[in-house]
Amino acid sequence: MEILRVFNNNVVLAKDDDGTEIVLTGRGIGFQGKPGKPIDATKIVRKFVPSDGRDPDHLAQMLAGIEPETVRLVIDALREAGLEELAGNTTVIASLSDHIDNALRRLADDTHITYPLRAEVSNLYPDEFAQGQRLLAAVNTRLAAAGRTTLPDDEATALAMHLVNAGFATGDLSYTYTMTGVIQQMMTIIEATFNIVFDRDSVNVSRFITHVRYLFVRIRQNNQLADEPAPIIHAITQSYPRAMQCAQRIAAILEMRLDANLTQDEIAYLALHIARVSGISE
Repeated sequence: MEILRVFNNNVVLAKDDDGTEIVLTGRGIGFQGKPGKPIDATKIVRKFVPSDGRDPDHLAQMLAGIEPETVRLVIDALREAGLEELAGNTTVIASLSDHIDNALRRLADDTHITYPLRAEVSNLYPDEFAQGQRLLAAVNTRLAAAGRTTLPDDEATALAMHLVNAGFATGDLSYTYTMTGVIQQMMTIIEATFNIVFDRDSVNVSRFITHVRYLFVRIRQNNQLADEPAPIIHAITQSYPRAMQCAQRIAAILEMRLDANLTQDEIAYLALHIARVSGISE
């Protein structure tokens, strides 16, 4: 392995033996390093391989601004919280480490922020919210053991949002925040259309949100449903005309909010799920 770029004494961008660009961290790994110089393997603590076509320089730059101890803290806490599969995800580790590092800096500066989406996050993403609470507890256990100030309970909301974001394979939380607002808007439109009030904790609502989340993933990946059997789409359209009208209204919202046009297949399946969650029979 050889150095491609030194970001600081603890982070370098390197070329692996197979030519892959990787980010290496370790105390002193970049000290007096220069492009083309071989890596001292004894100084490597962690190796980060950028995934999903992400820019290695961006990842290295992010990690260079984070205390190495924070990265270790996040990886250990993920494992303790039962999120072992995420402990090897470069994007998740980098985004969580960046968030927690900034949260610790805010504590040191006596700066406090609130997360107004706590109710929405706990309602729309109960699994990730529970995971965020476990992750925060694991982080705080380690901070307390080191004699450091622990993070406030509100941080569970932010951690949960990062875990939701992991499903979109992106380090940018803006899409997840947008998705949260759009889901709330969708639920409001359905309630107004059918003159109902949802029990947001019901199984039916949970199933609907799950479908919508998968829809967002397909939109994000440019992989919308488009080749479904025509008789099925026709049957849905004919069986649920009001739900189709509602789905078309929502599709218009998605076009504005996400800059994405839904296929007719996606609109039909959305209508089917709207009919189910609304308990209508047309």
